[in-house]
Amino acid sequence: MVTIPIKTRLEANGTLSLSVPTGLPESDVEVVVIIQPVSDSIATWPEGFFEQTYGAFAEQPLARAPQGEFDARDTLH
Repeated sequence: MVTIPIKTRLEANGTLSLSVPTGLPESDVEVVVIIQPVSDSIATWPEGFFEQTYGAFAEQPLARAPQGEFDARDTLH
């Protein structure tokens, strides 16, 4: 079995046209198509996330440790 993920755009009438090079020899194959809208696959913040987490470090602010000295580097020409 070969899995080939593809992102494409549906035509205005809702038709999906695929031409997928598989690298397989000419033969009969079974193809399974799963259509998942891209907007559904994008991670979103849970409802109320920012309200629940805003100011979470107010009493213990994050501090950046000293970074030390930078190495001297040759200039590029």
